[in-house]
Amino acid sequence: MSNEWLALPDILLASKGAATRIAYHAGRYYYADEFYATVSRRAGQLQAQPSRRYALFTEDAYPFAVLLFALLHAGKQVWIAGNNRPGTAQQLQEHGCQLIGDWDPGKTVDYTLEGAEAPALPLSPLSLQQTQLVIFTSGSTGEPKPIEKNLGQFQLEVATLEQQWGALLGDAEVLATVSHQHIYGLLFRVLWPLSAGRCFHSPTYLNPETLANAVHDTACWVASPAHLKRLDQGSPWRSIAKLKAVFSSGGALPETAKQQIKTHGGQEVIEIYGSSETGGIAWRQHDSHWQLFDGMCLNTTDGNWQLHSPYLQSHSFQLDDQLSLQADGRFILHGRVDRIVKIEEKRLSLSELERRLVDMPWIAEAFTLTLVKSRDVVAAAVVLNEAGLEYLKNEGRNALVRQTRSHLNQWFDTVVLPRKWLMLNTMPLTALGKIDQPLLTALLDTNQQKLPQVQNICITPGSVELLLRVPEELVYFPDHFAGYPILPGVVQLAWVEHFGKLFFALDKLSMPFSQMEVVKFTKTIHPGDELTLSLNWKAISGKLYFNFSSGVAAYSSGRMIYGK
Repeated sequence: MSNEWLALPDILLASKGAATRIAYHAGRYYYADEFYATVSRRAGQLQAQPSRRYALFTEDAYPFAVLLFALLHAGKQVWIAGNNRPGTAQQLQEHGCQLIGDWDPGKTVDYTLEGAEAPALPLSPLSLQQTQLVIFTSGSTGEPKPIEKNLGQFQLEVATLEQQWGALLGDAEVLATVSHQHIYGLLFRVLWPLSAGRCFHSPTYLNPETLANAVHDTACWVASPAHLKRLDQGSPWRSIAKLKAVFSSGGALPETAKQQIKTHGGQEVIEIYGSSETGGIAWRQHDSHWQLFDGMCLNTTDGNWQLHSPYLQSHSFQLDDQLSLQADGRFILHGRVDRIVKIEEKRLSLSELERRLVDMPWIAEAFTLTLVKSRDVVAAAVVLNEAGLEYLKNEGRNALVRQTRSHLNQWFDTVVLPRKWLMLNTMPLTALGKIDQPLLTALLDTNQQKLPQVQNICITPGSVELLLRVPEELVYFPDHFAGYPILPGVVQLAWVEHFGKLFFALDKLSMPFSQMEVVKFTKTIHPGDELTLSLNWKAISGKLYFNFSSGVAAYSSGRMIYGK
């Protein structure tokens, strides 16, 4: 680490020798004199251009740093895009932004201007208050929104980070599995290292193995819960143990993941709590309580929590999280009150996703949710209109899902697109008229070792029809029978009761299960089969009629009787 802390406005003005490493990019180190020369040439080019606003996106962090400071020194306003999807590009252009960076996959951008003759712009200190950056991210309403910040706000935050952990990191190089296009990565991967004199690695390492192989000396890891909770026994624990620190942000890290990292890697992860609007708010490392950063204050009015922060221009912000303040000033988080989620460290508005789904000509209603697994996924329940039903009938479910995902890909990164889909004829509602989220969660988040995959549902009063796919990985197949797996009849009956409880609340009735009538098994069911399960509930007689079929073929049928 350099002996002198550099304020963000002066990063390019300090006298640094050729031996001062700025970044590791494209297989080699880039040094302070190269960084200065490239930025000044780029700034000269950009200053001559009439555009005032630029939307910046790059895959790697060093080109990002070059273009960011070139734009700032050229007097431009920089909009930092969360992704480079075509829909995002269109929205930014509608805001008057000129695109710069990796927006065209077929176009190679010369970031370093090696060998190019470009007039250098003499650089002077940037203004903390007048130099503007805009974070373009999803808002709580679902519509992407610009969040304006000045350089002074970022300056205060990186100074706080260095005061908190500078001594711990020392001269560690900064490696990351998160993007610099979001505020967490922007601060921890680019701005903080530049101010503290630490070298940062330009690539975003997609997994801990490649990150571990890229460590040249001492390093720290800027990660997210999505990456850390996927660590397993085969992870590079020896390399992880040598890191100066492991940071995580973008959601709470599960306790099991924290314990695994501590046990196998000897690291106590430093978690950061914050948002694009607020920047960092608090941190924790040893327990479940969050510690506010210096200068932060929380208070509540009518259950709504207000954050007072020096990083905010208004110095006050209403949080979208529920929390409880402890006697020692720390607090416990209890989850968000809006519908913003983090998937693979990418911020996603479920409200916006639903709006984009309903904008499609074949979807009438949509509801989305997240399923918490080793890799969190988004699931979607959609009600098809007549055009959608016709498409489903003619082209099939897989084609409809592909078409829908292709449309969404214009607006969202692939990683946040729904991976589980449920087609409905009507959205299930609770007695209060609210969407029955527990029911949808139960239908989408099935254990495919014991239950079928639910694909389509048709709900009418007193009955339901489910299109099911029989998973190959069911635990019942290996023993029934070797070489010729078939679904046991007792499992079919268990599925009938499972779905009967979900749709008709049989487990809440005062009538216990009594007996079965006219049960017939007429055709064997095999792995991969697609079946229709029809259920009819007769409340007066306490009978649940069921029928497994496929087209004209009947597999099994009968009645379950309750209350006698």
